[in-house]
Amino acid sequence: MKKAIARKPVITGSSRLRILAAMLLTTIVLTMALDSAFAAPAQLFGRDSKQDKTRLLSGKVLDNGDNPLKDAVVYLTNTHTRSVKTYIVGPDGTYRFPALQPNIDYEVYAQFNNRKSHTKTVSQFDNRQAVYIDLKVDSTSKDSK
Repeated sequence: MKKAIARKPVITGSSRLRILAAMLLTTIVLTMALDSAFAAPAQLFGRDSKQDKTRLLSGKVLDNGDNPLKDAVVYLTNTHTRSVKTYIVGPDGTYRFPALQPNIDYEVYAQFNNRKSHTKTVSQFDNRQAVYIDLKVDSTSKDSK
């Protein structure tokens, strides 16, 4: 009995080029299909890509009688970086911190005549784009009692 000898297929130069081109085309088509399958629209994640993705924090600094405290200083701390921004309020007692990142917590408090308000937190889980917080500072002097 004679043994059958397995022969290797002969691939010529032009055949190799066709095979490589077909493999490259298949890779490109699969990559595009996977990209479109996993790219979900922004609306699915609760945000529209056309919307501004920053937040605004505003409010007033008030005394015990709900009167605005002119020249009070508001401190805003980024809890991730620990950087602090300040705002000196005007005669109406209002403050404003625009362009805050929605995925970061912030702490805010006011100070007037060496007296502080309670510290409030703006949570990243609060999905409002505009957050309004009044800060109350006890401006009465304890020395006069």
